[in-house]
Order: sequence, then C-alpha cells, then structure tokens
Amino acid sequence: MSAAIARHPGAVAIAAGAGLVLAALLLLSVRLPAVHGHPPAMASMAARPGTKVTVISSHAIPDVNGKRMTAAVVDFPPGAYSPEHHHEGSLTVYVLKGTIRSELAGEPPQVYTVGQSFYEPLGATHLFAENMSATEDAQILAVMVHDEGARLTVYH
Repeated sequence: MSAAIARHPGAVAIAAGAGLVLAALLLLSVRLPAVHGHPPAMASMAARPGTKVTVISSHAIPDVNGKRMTAAVVDFPPGAYSPEHHHEGSLTVYVLKGTIRSELAGEPPQVYTVGQSFYEPLGATHLFAENMSATEDAQILAVMVHDEGARLTVYH
C-alpha cells in the first residue's frame, strides 16, 4: 500500500485497493484556557502543532458490500489540537496514552483517560479534541467503518 500525506493536521491519505481512502483521524493535544467550556480562539489554535496519524490497517469488509474498516494510531504531542470536523463514517476512539478532552456538537466537553473510549456516529460534528497535558504526549486508536472512497475526515 502506498501512502501520500495530506498536509492538514490529523490527515493522512492512503491509496487502498480501488480508490483513495482518506484516513484522517482525530485529535488532540494540549489544553489552552477555554471560555465557558468552548475551545480556544482560532488565532491561538493556528500556532499549535498537529497530530501524527499512522494507518495500521484498512480493509474491505467482505460481508458488507461497499464498506471498509480503517484503523489508525493518532499521536498527539504536547500542544497539538484537532479543530472542528466530521467523519463520513462511524468512529470509535480508544485512549492508549494520556488524557484527552473532546466535545461533540450538542454535548458537553468530556475528558477521557487511558482505557476509556468514545463513539462518533456518522456525520456528527466533532467540535474539538485536545491533549490535556502541556508536557506529556497522548495517543489514541481510532477505528472507522465507512463507505469505499469516503472522505474520512472533513475539516470545517
């Protein structure tokens, strides 16, 4: 499988099988002060580093025609931040390392620690995600079920 990296934080494009699969998967890093539970201002987010996404698997689901499952490990150095986006698939995230703060539209911000997971249904807006530590890395495993050729992460 060849790989081409899209230059957007948290995005990796991989050539997989019949078409291009964008395995752009979430999230996260250092906490800047939030105002009333909302993420930091756009100007302060621009200076924050992005995430590193490593696709570890992407396979067609043989018993579900046209569907694919993609798994990726997402590393979040201190200071990294994932801006507002949505996925064209259903996503489950499992925290491998560190502490992640995340917010889906219509829900309050949540904090997830090692061993915890969360789910993003198809089309849900993920307002932001960040690493709660200014000094320690965070890491997640993100697994998505999606249509062949879907844009896995769409930034707003």
